Amino acid sequence: NYRADVLVSLHADSCDPIDADPPATGFKVARSVASAIPTTEDRLVTCLTQEYAKATKMVFHENSITPDMTSYHSFTEIHADTPAAIIETGFLYLDYDIIVKQPDLPAQGIANGILCFLDNQP
Repeated sequence: NYRADVLVSLHADSCDPIDADPPATGFKVARSVASAIPTTEDRLVTCLTQEYAKATKMVFHENSITPDMTSYHSFTEIHADTPAAIIETGFLYLDYDIIVKQPDLPAQGIANGILCFLDNQP
């Protein structure tokens, strides 16, 4: 029943080569499939997606959003009114340089995404 203005769970995807179409590069953002506040969480996902892409110049890799993301265990451990999202900041295999060598860019994108969401509350 953790309550907060927002919860964002940060992750980095696989460091192994993945045969995918499009290639396994880019980031993903998702909310709970069982959200009690889907409209609110959709705004959070939109803010994170837009601001992360702007800061990192990475592409959104929607094709690889998995049930492990949309049913992430932390979503069940927070209060139903706490907006939450999970972000995979990139694939460590092809996005290593930006995630590890330029961490200020992903961090800025996430921070700006959170601020976008908080600043645009109804």
